[in-house]
Amino acid sequence: MTEPRSRVRMTGKERREQLIRVSRTLFAEKGFDGTSIEEIAASARVSKPVVYEHFGGKEGIYAVVVDREMQRLLALVAVALNAGHPRVRLERAALALLQYVEESSEGFRILVRDSHAASGTGTFASLISDIASQVEDVLADQFADRGYAPTLAPMYAQMLVGMVALTGQWWLDARKPDREEVAAHLVNLAWNGLTGLEAHPALTAVTARGLPAMTAAAELRSLARPTDKELKDLERLREKEHKEQEKVRARELREQERLLRDQEKARAREVREQDKLRREEEKLVAREQREREKLHAQEVKLAEQQARQAEREAARRAKLAAERAERAQRGERVELVERIELVERVPLTEHAGHTGHTRHTGQAELEGRETQITEPSTSTEAEERAK
Repeated sequence: MTEPRSRVRMTGKERREQLIRVSRTLFAEKGFDGTSIEEIAASARVSKPVVYEHFGGKEGIYAVVVDREMQRLLALVAVALNAGHPRVRLERAALALLQYVEESSEGFRILVRDSHAASGTGTFASLISDIASQVEDVLADQFADRGYAPTLAPMYAQMLVGMVALTGQWWLDARKPDREEVAAHLVNLAWNGLTGLEAHPALTAVTARGLPAMTAAAELRSLARPTDKELKDLERLREKEHKEQEKVRARELREQERLLRDQEKARAREVREQDKLRREEEKLVAREQREREKLHAQEVKLAEQQARQAEREAARRAKLAAERAERAQRGERVELVERIELVERVPLTEHAGHTGHTRHTGQAELEGRETQITEPSTSTEAEERAK
């Protein structure tokens, strides 16, 4: 598409800014998914290749739009957080967000409507996280000065920023009441809590004088100093907060002491239980040792009894063998005596020759038997003879 000759040609930078403005309006009205490259090109009265040439596509131009809106809002909040008293910082940060919502409604709609991947870090959640990181630093310093744990600052920063951001999202369409009154009620809840809400909250005089354009920190420091009455009010508030903090710290200290006592009691109880278990284990070991010694003594005694029994058995067997041998010897002697008596009872023959021969023979036999009687016989022979 060619432009008319009467139209002044734009430079590359001017064309880029024109495309960003057109795209910002379309994204605010229709969102990322509802806007096309054709619509952007038609609204800017250029061809599609021109858009692709500058941004590479819809995702590229959307990322630039979102990044600009985030930087603008973050700059407003950062300047507001450079104020002096914490309450003044809170008031001005709330007013800065509401001012952005009021003066840059299209940009805020883009931030809260889309969380498209094409925006990179440009999502509403990442925006809240960036603002919370700045508030976190402020709260950490205040917590350290007041005796609170600085590690709790990130959690409180998320709470505070989330409350203000969601309120701004609601006020984007409501627009009632005005932003100063909305900011006063926000601070009323955040500063006083539900139990100390004021019936008719209002901004402090320092903040009520009006916010500057907030384009630099130097302009913020040029504001008039707070009056003596305001300083006294702030000092009374600080003293009241200090007293409350002292009470909280005393309560926490008592609670810590109670926990320490409970822990000491628990440790003492554990030590007693361990000592008891150790004594029981020692008793069990001693009992087992006594049982082993007793068993060993019984085994030794049984071995001795078995040895004595074996000796008695051997002695008994030797005695029986001796008795058997003696009985066998006695039996042989009795047999010899009986034989001798038998020989003596043999009748004498009538003839003398016979008599002399017989007598000679009987005498020789008798002498032989007497010789046998006098010779000791072995036990084996005695047993065989006995049989």
